[in-house]
Amino acid sequence: VQLQASGGGLVQAGGSLRLSCAASGRTFNRITIGWFRQAPGKERDFVAGISSGGSTNYAGSVKGRFTISRDNTENTVYLQMNSLKPEDTAVYYCALDGRSGIWRVRRKPDEYDNWGHGTLVTVSS
Repeated sequence: VQLQASGGGLVQAGGSLRLSCAASGRTFNRITIGWFRQAPGKERDFVAGISSGGSTNYAGSVKGRFTISRDNTENTVYLQMNSLKPEDTAVYYCALDGRSGIWRVRRKPDEYDNWGHGTLVTVSS
């Protein structure tokens, strides 16, 4: 499965963006997809994830502002980001976890594979 993230851009604080993670391959509906972000000089951090069964998990810093969803007919996972803050500025990546099962969403980057190219989100103050 190959993943491609898109939808990043420049937005003012308080604005919204929707990121997409498009996947190729026939096993998409059996895998967990996670979104991570990496700001300059910082480690890659978990943002949100969605399991094949639809369970979701969010980082505390984005809970209530970001919503992750998946469309298995389109092989795509979305990350709706509202009320964006300057500290959300980062390169956002999606990746897959094929070992976590139907309901579990893990949060460590080394538990994920098939990292796609990231998409840059810049939030101006």
